[in-house]
Amino acid sequence: MKIQQMAFMLIAVTLFFVIAGLFILVINFSGVKQSAKLIDEENALTLVSKIADSPEFSCGNAFDQPLTSCIDTDKVMALENHIQDYRNFWGISGLQIAWVYPNNSTLANTSCTTGNYPACGKITLIPTSNGTGVPNFVNLCRREIDNNSIPYNQCDLGKVIVVYNG
Repeated sequence: MKIQQMAFMLIAVTLFFVIAGLFILVINFSGVKQSAKLIDEENALTLVSKIADSPEFSCGNAFDQPLTSCIDTDKVMALENHIQDYRNFWGISGLQIAWVYPNNSTLANTSCTTGNYPACGKITLIPTSNGTGVPNFVNLCRREIDNNSIPYNQCDLGKVIVVYNG
């Protein structure tokens, strides 16, 4: 009888420590999903800055002075048909560039094509239907020609929106 009591006590003590251990694990891992979402958002914010300064998009010295956080929209329009090659490179599910200022309300929702550029409001490089968008403000610059056929630099305020699955 005493052996049977000892066996039941050992099983009860083992079950107690297993349940206590599971309770501690649940408490420790309760914030993991929230932390992963926060890390994804921080990575997307960093990626927005990297994309703006990448050679494929950046103004560089093209506008008579070195500019950071500047996107050459002429380059972007030339690269628009080949951007799908970069989808897996950046690990994002969507990429959009939109003009913020000067804000022309009639052109705000007009997507840019080679036929209507620069009379448009946004360039959708990688279309997406779901995910979390993270914006960052940048300069959007391009070359324009005035009435006297003299080229000048036209820079506007815009934002890059990176969409990630999170």
